[in-house]
Amino acid sequence: MTTTPTEGIKIVLHPVSDLEKAKAVYTALLGQAPQHDASYYVGYDVAGQHIGLVPGGGPQHMTVPVAYWQVADIEAKLAEVAAAGAVVAQPPSDVGDGRLVATFTDADGNMLGIMQDR
Repeated sequence: MTTTPTEGIKIVLHPVSDLEKAKAVYTALLGQAPQHDASYYVGYDVAGQHIGLVPGGGPQHMTVPVAYWQVADIEAKLAEVAAAGAVVAQPPSDVGDGRLVATFTDADGNMLGIMQDR
């Protein structure tokens, strides 16, 4: 049993090889233009979720999409999943505006993320 609540998936990041082609597809899928549009990242805010396109997988070298669950206490939740057998891939780091993110893998090697807004 966990003691730190999880508030649901709030962000899904997708590594892309061609940002312009991916942006066209996601704009058509989501039915709106991106709210953040730069050469290093394109982001959409849709229905309470943020969908991000990361060229080349970004500095994390992502090779698959990563879903980030919102949590109230990132350190506590990371400790809980690690105690349950997860392997920490990226410890909590500040990505700006008070947002902390961390990633870990489950027993099958699937990459999962958690985030906390301060």
